Amino acid sequence: MKKSRRHALGQHFLASPAVLRKIVDVISPRKDEVLVEIGAGKGALTIALADRAGRVIALEKDERLVPELEAVVPANVDVVRGDALTFDFRGCLGAAGIPTVRVVGNLPYSISSPFLRRILAEHDLFAGCVFLLQKEVAARIPAGPGSKKYAPLSILLQNYYEARVEFTVAPGSFSPPPKVQSALLSLRRRPAPLQAVAGEPAYAAFLRASFAERRKLLWKNLEKRAGAAALAVAFERCGLPRNARAEELSPDQFAGLFEALRQGAVPPPARSV
Repeated sequence: MKKSRRHALGQHFLASPAVLRKIVDVISPRKDEVLVEIGAGKGALTIALADRAGRVIALEKDERLVPELEAVVPANVDVVRGDALTFDFRGCLGAAGIPTVRVVGNLPYSISSPFLRRILAEHDLFAGCVFLLQKEVAARIPAGPGSKKYAPLSILLQNYYEARVEFTVAPGSFSPPPKVQSALLSLRRRPAPLQAVAGEPAYAAFLRASFAERRKLLWKNLEKRAGAAALAVAFERCGLPRNARAEELSPDQFAGLFEALRQGAVPPPARSV
């Protein structure tokens, strides 16, 4: 059966005034800032944001919604037709004369993970984010060691942002209701990254390899990539047991293991007797 355009875009419009007020309170717009809203839709959140923010740039991909959106928003809202995954945020911020921006919105489920990866790739542009996401996706971002939701994206985003799931939202708060629960995720950029290596593509690849097969030990996941001899020295240097699993390591331990392997896992100095 052919999907409707709305269904294909993953659009579920927020229809609960109470939930809308809670979201705006978490965002807490300021009169001296510019906000970018992703997936403005019919403008419910846009109008509420505009009442408290200095300016709102409302990004909407569906060209059929743009005329209706333009007709209802106040003067401090700029409606832009565009795709959040390809939109030129850097150029937009340059034209507005601002170095960074907070990005908010009810993200279509179809773009949630790709857009979070874009936030990660261009973290220098985004001072903070507040998104409505599918609950399962939102829960992965603040997850820590020991959780089945802990993953490379958890580690990498938390390196730059303090992540928190603010509250969950039932399907009945949307029109049409989705088949899953949603959650509000907030990301607040840290003053400085936790790990310097996290910005390197090689580190992201290392994390993906570490979590490639969760049922396998970390050693098995990395053995083909690094070799048994180098792993042996690196694990010893980092104090890791050979039966460790990826979800058990802290971000600091991952960064240490990555550095040990990158430096050729030089054997540790001999211990004094």
